[in-house]
Amino acid sequence: MSKKDVFGDEIVDRSKEDFASMLAESERQVGRKLNVGDAFAGEVLSISKEESFISTPSHQDAMILTSELFDENKQLKFKVGDKIDVVVVKAKGGELRVAKAGSRKANSDLDSLEDAFDMEMPVEGRVTEAVNGGFRVQIQNKTAFCPLSQMDYKVVDPTLYINKKFEFVITQFDPKGRNIVVSRRRQLNAQKVESEGLFLEKAQAGDIYQGTVTRMEKFGAFVRLETGIEGLVHISEIGWSRLQDPSEVLSVGQSVTVKLIKTDEVDGKLKISLSIKQAGGEGDPWMQVPQNYPIGSSHRGVVEKKEVYGLFVNIAPGVTGLLPRSKWKDSIEVQKYEGKKKGDTIDVMIDEVLFEQKRISLGLPSEDRDDSWRKMPQATPKNFNNNSLGSLADLLKKK
Repeated sequence: MSKKDVFGDEIVDRSKEDFASMLAESERQVGRKLNVGDAFAGEVLSISKEESFISTPSHQDAMILTSELFDENKQLKFKVGDKIDVVVVKAKGGELRVAKAGSRKANSDLDSLEDAFDMEMPVEGRVTEAVNGGFRVQIQNKTAFCPLSQMDYKVVDPTLYINKKFEFVITQFDPKGRNIVVSRRRQLNAQKVESEGLFLEKAQAGDIYQGTVTRMEKFGAFVRLETGIEGLVHISEIGWSRLQDPSEVLSVGQSVTVKLIKTDEVDGKLKISLSIKQAGGEGDPWMQVPQNYPIGSSHRGVVEKKEVYGLFVNIAPGVTGLLPRSKWKDSIEVQKYEGKKKGDTIDVMIDEVLFEQKRISLGLPSEDRDDSWRKMPQATPKNFNNNSLGSLADLLKKK
C-alpha cells in the first residue's frame, strides 16, 4: 500500500533503489536543457487532484495535468513510479509543463509555440522535404517553412537535410498555426556566439589543435576546431614553401594539426588566425640556411616562378632564392636558361644571403669569378698623397 502525505498525495519511496545507479543517472542528465517539443519518458513522482509531477532528463521536475493520466473512462491509468511518454509543451520563466505524447494537448497546443516565438526559444523540428525556395519542417505536428538561406550558412545540396532533426528559431508565427516560418541559421549564430565565448575563455596563442578543413579559398583554408569554432589558415601559413593555391596540399575534410596564432574581433565577429606550418616540429627552415647553404656552395633546385628579371629557384622546403637574369644573359648557355620554366630543375650557386630579409641571391655554378680583390686592402686618397707623392719628390731631389 502506498504512503500519502498530509495533503493526500502519494509519496515516492526510493529507499530500495540502487543509490549508485541513481547518482550515475543524475550526473549524466544534469545540465540538459529541455525545450518545447522535446519528448522523453518520465517517471510519475506524485499525483494530486489537479496537477501531478513527472521526472525529466534535467535537474527540474515537470508538471502535468492530472487529467492527462486518465483513460478514456476518466479513471486514473497511472500510479506513482510508472513511466509515461511525454512532450514538453511549455518551458518559460522556470516553469516546465509536459503533456502525454499523442494526447490532444500535445498535438494541438499552440501556446507552447507562441511562447517559443515570444521568447525566441529554440524548438526541435524535422525537415520533411525541399520545396521551391526552402524546406518544409515538421514542428509539434505543425508544418513550418524554412527559407533556403536560413537553413545553413551555405546550402550546397538540399537533399542532405531531408529527414534530419535540427533546432530552429520561430521568426514568424500565426496564432492559427497556418503560417509558421523558422530559421536554423539564427540558432546556429546563437550557438556560435556561445561557443566562441567558451573558446576564448580557455584559448591562448600558441595552443595546438586538431581540426578539419571545411572549405578553401585562394587566400587560405578554413579549419573547424570544434562545433561552432572555425579559423583561417592564411595561404602563407599552410607550408614553408610558396603556394599558389591551398588545394595544392590540402583538401576539404582533411584532418590537420594547427597552431593558434591570434584571435581578433572585427565588426563584432571573432576572427581566429591559425598556422599549419608552425604547428609542425621541424621549425623555420631559414634558421638552418647559414649552416646548410654557405656562400659559394652549389645546389640543385626547382624553378618556382619565372619573371622578366630572373628565376625564383626553390632549393629546399621553405628556402627560395632569386637567380637574376643578368647572371646568365652573357653566358654561352643563355638559351638554356631563357628556356627554363616552372617545375624545371636547375643548378645554382649561393651568391649572397640576406638572413634578416630572408633573401638569397643565386649565381651560376659554372661561372669563373676572381673575388681575390675583396681580400685586398682598399687604397685611400690619403695613403696615395703621403706615399706616392712623397716618393716622387725624393726622386726629383736625387736627380
